[in-house]
Amino acid sequence: MSHPFPPRLDAEKFESATWLDTPTEELIRHILSRYHQRHREQLPELIRLARRVEQVHGGHPECPNGLADHLCDVYQALESHMLKEEQILFPMLLRGERAQAGGPISVMRFEHEQHDEGLHRLRQLTNDIQPPAHSCNTWRTLYQGLEQFSRELLQHIQLENEVLFTR
Repeated sequence: MSHPFPPRLDAEKFESATWLDTPTEELIRHILSRYHQRHREQLPELIRLARRVEQVHGGHPECPNGLADHLCDVYQALESHMLKEEQILFPMLLRGERAQAGGPISVMRFEHEQHDEGLHRLRQLTNDIQPPAHSCNTWRTLYQGLEQFSRELLQHIQLENEVLFTR
């Protein structure tokens, strides 16, 4: 899918950038490439790994039964959220329609709270993303991926809430 945004900038520029001083166009490009694209890559693989762990270890007392279904729900909600940003909010912000963006921003902030609740549930299902001592490679890989996804989703939410939405 083609986005109405200019091409990505070099990732190195963003490591040294001060987010508050980064132009909105560059910040949105970064959010799209660093977070939206990444979440779309992460979640299908995490769902696959979770289904495998549940299938093989479902009887184990520490197995995160229900995790795959929860991740499917998270993915569906996050995909819907990101599409609203890409198709409605970000184009408004790029056109300078700040006053008109208040409603969509309120919706995005509310959905960010729901994503945070989803992460809380994920941590409940996974013993705070701590695999059992003798877990298999798939289980450990799943939990490493969950930890990275959780960290990146929180960074994504924080960047939007504290920088992009406050402009």
